[in-house]
Amino acid sequence: MEQQHNKFIIEVEKAKEATDGKPSRGPVYRSLFAKDGFPPPVEGMESCWDVFRMSVEKCPKNPMLGRREIVNGKPGKYVWKTYQEVYDIVMKVGDSIRSCGVEKGGRCGIYGANCPEWIMSMEACNAHGIYCVPLYDTLGADAVEFIICHSEVSIAFVEEKKIPEVLKTFPKTSEYLKTVVSFGEVTPEQREEVEKFGLAIYSWEEFLQLGVNKHFDLPVTKKTDICTIMYTSGTTGDPKGVMISNDSIITLIAGVKRLLESVNEELHTKDVYMSYLPLAHIFDRVIEELFISHGASIGFWRGDVKLLVEDIGELKPSIFCAVPRVLDRIYSGLTEKISAGGFLKQKLFNIAYLWKNFNMKRGQPHAEAAPIFDKIVFSKVKQGLGGNVRLILSGAAPLATHVEAFLRVVACAHVLQGYGLTETCAGTFVSLPNQLAMLGTVGPPVPNVDACLESVPEMGYDALSSKPRGEICVRGNTLFSGYYKREDLTKEVMVDGWFHTGDIGEWQPDGSMKIIDRKKNIFKLSQGEYVAVENLENVYGLVPAIDSIWIYGNSFESFLVAIINPNKQILERWAEENGISGEFNSLCENPKTKEYILGELTKIGREKKLKGFELIKAVHLEPFPFDMERDLLTPTYKKKRPQLLKYYQNVIDSMYKSAK
Repeated sequence: MEQQHNKFIIEVEKAKEATDGKPSRGPVYRSLFAKDGFPPPVEGMESCWDVFRMSVEKCPKNPMLGRREIVNGKPGKYVWKTYQEVYDIVMKVGDSIRSCGVEKGGRCGIYGANCPEWIMSMEACNAHGIYCVPLYDTLGADAVEFIICHSEVSIAFVEEKKIPEVLKTFPKTSEYLKTVVSFGEVTPEQREEVEKFGLAIYSWEEFLQLGVNKHFDLPVTKKTDICTIMYTSGTTGDPKGVMISNDSIITLIAGVKRLLESVNEELHTKDVYMSYLPLAHIFDRVIEELFISHGASIGFWRGDVKLLVEDIGELKPSIFCAVPRVLDRIYSGLTEKISAGGFLKQKLFNIAYLWKNFNMKRGQPHAEAAPIFDKIVFSKVKQGLGGNVRLILSGAAPLATHVEAFLRVVACAHVLQGYGLTETCAGTFVSLPNQLAMLGTVGPPVPNVDACLESVPEMGYDALSSKPRGEICVRGNTLFSGYYKREDLTKEVMVDGWFHTGDIGEWQPDGSMKIIDRKKNIFKLSQGEYVAVENLENVYGLVPAIDSIWIYGNSFESFLVAIINPNKQILERWAEENGISGEFNSLCENPKTKEYILGELTKIGREKKLKGFELIKAVHLEPFPFDMERDLLTPTYKKKRPQLLKYYQNVIDSMYKSAK
């Protein structure tokens, strides 16, 4: 990559050729917005407690946490607690935790959907230097039990309806767990059950009374102190406890602040955020810390995905964070509405879309590309997200390019795609506003990390070639402090100060990064050819008739097969046009439908110049989307390949049999 092409990054270190069996490393780059050095954290901000405390001092009357009032069983307006009111409750929660004997460095679990009590419990942990350990809401009792025992959680705050899940972990967890606090009420039966194991259980209101008339001084916390242990749901094996320090989160906040200011999109106290992505994940956790650092407002959803759009309409957020699954739903809903809107409406929409897209491609900012069409056509889309959204940020998994392209035009907001891991404290790369050329990439690095590529010779990826490709490596203060009780795993991924992500990236000429593969998702076919399966899934995922695809092969077989979640709407339309009757499930079993999908896959495969052994020879159409309930996806919607194989083993066997 020649220097003059890197519009958005600067080189800070030269490339290194391969030596002593170590792979070669490409040049080290950082964001252009950090050309004079990384942004320093805010003065006086040493810990996550300071993030909150300083905002309370600056803007005590600002609304901080809001939830919808339920009047006669119906949801009403958002009701808010100010920064000062939240602070007063947090101090009570902290005193109550300490009166249970939990000291600095103790572990406190939090389990359940996002709500104001979640944040208050977290802030009480921050105040007293207690490690906040989110218990995964989506991994079932086994993972909850594992995390409580592995991290030795002694007190857990639990959503009312999740208490039965915690009770299932007894007696194994009762060796460590001594106190359970419900975010709501506690039934007499639950009380009896918990006390049988020698534990104490309190409702939220009872717990707040525990610390009354007791006052505990706040300990001195350092930047290097661990703030949270976040367990990542690996696609294999037990969850790993990622230790995140105060410094990681403060460094990230400073970097994102610099980034937003550099593109004239800085946050203000009037900004509003919709909290619905799990706080148990780093993505949502750091975004909420960012909002708190600006004295802005956080409103919580009701916990039901079917009611999310209604909650958004009431809250009217200005920043909307999403995972691709949510944006895919929005995209499908919009395209369905457009195709049901009659000829004239469709025609008007298509003209508006083409005109605005054309102007944006010529470099016009989205707000100036087609103001009249924004008013008469696209404003309805904006209203669907409450009417105030100015930034939509997608993370946690790749966003399909056609969805990103569509939303950038119709949402009347910046649509940015980010990339990061729990180990890098979320945001590591993020695309920039009004840069249409960054479609399908995750943008340049955030201005608080260095990034480079490392060659992966066995996969044919060379970090020193004219098209640099290799494993993405990251360096900087946002990095984690290691895996809890797993130094062996820490040493595997941390080499010479560089965190090895396991993701394969390709630098683009403008300095943005494109994720093209995953280092471990590689296998050999029987003829010795390597298959980089994630790359293939990205290519085949471009077929509009496909919602999701899992490709399988192994070293005993000479060709690939796939399990596919087809797009219901497109498949039914195709069936109608081709005189094939039957509802969706029977269409998925119809040999003609399989033939059609296989044809579409082959077409895109040839178009993208895939090699013969990379073409798919047999498919199974699965009408039910891959989901977490069957343990086929992680909570961030990554495919669990070993579990998919176990689940579909018989289907795979019969596909190979019949294809031969």
